[in-house]
Amino acid sequence: MQVLLVEDDPSIAGALSEGLPRYGFSVEHVWTGAEALAAFGAADLVLLDLGLPDTDGIDVCRRIRATSDVPLIIITARSDEIERVVGLELGADDYVSKPFGLRELVARMRAVTRRTAPRESEPKPAESETQQLGTLRLDRAARRAFVADVEIQLTPKEYDLLSLLAAGPGVVHTREQLIEEVWDSNWFGSTRTLDVHVGALRKKLDGSVEVHTVRGVGFRLEPVER
Repeated sequence: MQVLLVEDDPSIAGALSEGLPRYGFSVEHVWTGAEALAAFGAADLVLLDLGLPDTDGIDVCRRIRATSDVPLIIITARSDEIERVVGLELGADDYVSKPFGLRELVARMRAVTRRTAPRESEPKPAESETQQLGTLRLDRAARRAFVADVEIQLTPKEYDLLSLLAAGPGVVHTREQLIEEVWDSNWFGSTRTLDVHVGALRKKLDGSVEVHTVRGVGFRLEPVER
């Protein structure tokens, strides 16, 4: 697996460039956001530091996600939760805070690639290619969503979450079920990730359906009567 490491700290970059190959990863290291944007197309996974010398890593994350679904893990020394939440909202798959252990990072990398890998060998249950819920329409074959025939731009995880909730309108899905189905039973990140994605969905759905919080349990999606 080809890993693009975007890190300007020589000690961390050196340790990861030396340590990750022992776990089967091939590492290309770049120092700046500009180099990252030029190189991410050849990567199977991106490790992205937020504190880069030429630009903010959040902007690099946004620009990568504009054209690619490559698995992306944010590496940050910043303690501000807002920074991490913004990164997840922009489509990062996970984050790790400095300092971290190599084995922890490898476990997260493997978990992220399992979650994002296509499951071509698994038989898919028969389902209608389209689903209409009020003004919301899901094209499941194309993994696209429309509100009043205008496509809404969803990250892969946002689409997976919406698709799961929409498959059972009115059904309460527990937080554990959603994490396991949309992310992975071996998810290592904070469950705050789920709340971030639900919040992003609510904004993008713009009232076409309602995603209700069931306190202490999970979430349910309800069509809106017009």
